[in-house]
Amino acid sequence: MAKKNDIYLSVVIPMYNEEKSVKKLYAKLLKHLDPLKKSYEIVFIDDGSIDKTLKLLLELQKDDKRIKIVKLRGNFGQTSALAAGFDHSIGEVIVSMDGDLQHDPSDIKKLLKKMDEGYDIVSGWRKDRVDNLILRKIPSKIANYMMAKLTKVDIHDFGTTLKAYRRDVIQSIRLYGQFHRFIPALASEVGATITEVPIKNIMRKHGKSNYGIFRTFTVFFDLIRIKFLLSYMSKPLQVFGLVGILMLLAGGGVFSYLTFLKYAYGTGYGLMEYRAPLFIMSVFLMVSGIQLFTMGLLGEIIVKSLYDSGKKQPYYVDKIYS
Repeated sequence: MAKKNDIYLSVVIPMYNEEKSVKKLYAKLLKHLDPLKKSYEIVFIDDGSIDKTLKLLLELQKDDKRIKIVKLRGNFGQTSALAAGFDHSIGEVIVSMDGDLQHDPSDIKKLLKKMDEGYDIVSGWRKDRVDNLILRKIPSKIANYMMAKLTKVDIHDFGTTLKAYRRDVIQSIRLYGQFHRFIPALASEVGATITEVPIKNIMRKHGKSNYGIFRTFTVFFDLIRIKFLLSYMSKPLQVFGLVGILMLLAGGGVFSYLTFLKYAYGTGYGLMEYRAPLFIMSVFLMVSGIQLFTMGLLGEIIVKSLYDSGKKQPYYVDKIYS
């Protein structure tokens, strides 16, 4: 039984310069959503498109009042666009997907069927990927393996947008940065049950992908952030204290060694005098690196606290067409 306005399903789709995909995507959505015999809405988020995407969406909305369009003031990125879609949808179950036709709307039925078994989140799994082996498949496989190990969420594909969520679960999570791929990990912290189902992976036909090999570095840093936030957000002393003790022990060990040389052999503290420039440089780099890394983690706490307080949101709405 639907809880809000008798809408069972909200399909949330971020759109950025997808004018060639709009009508084809809409036709496919109707083909597979209508047979479900469930009340639904389609929430398109125009993430600052500069082509005809918004115009085409408005044309579709004239004949279909189940379409809601959230126009953002600029291009805030996929995570922010999804957050806007989640905030402005009203369905009991929310399904998110991309707007570039790489997701097949027929897979929505699979997600909902699995969710009927009692799960809070059902994630799509691109089991047979059609992407480039070197640039996409291998980096993705490595990243997903690391994510699963670090977050202890046993799914194979964190990166796909095609997922189904229960409203109460997704509302308990504040999104910012590039954290949309970590929603299952964040949800696991509030006790959500998570599973996955295989979905189709379709080669992009229109437009240009925003993903590339350099996204791997972004994912690596996001992994560090999410691991820190999940493990040490409420107990930062464990990580900072450990680093501080190790540094103190290392420094004390070196000083003790030099003191031993002075009294045992009379060599004094100038033993490494001719290596002093390199020694000082290495110490400076190591200490500076630790300080910068620590400042970054502290920054994560501050940023997360800012977003969680509700004083900062990751997007700004220009207009809602509903």
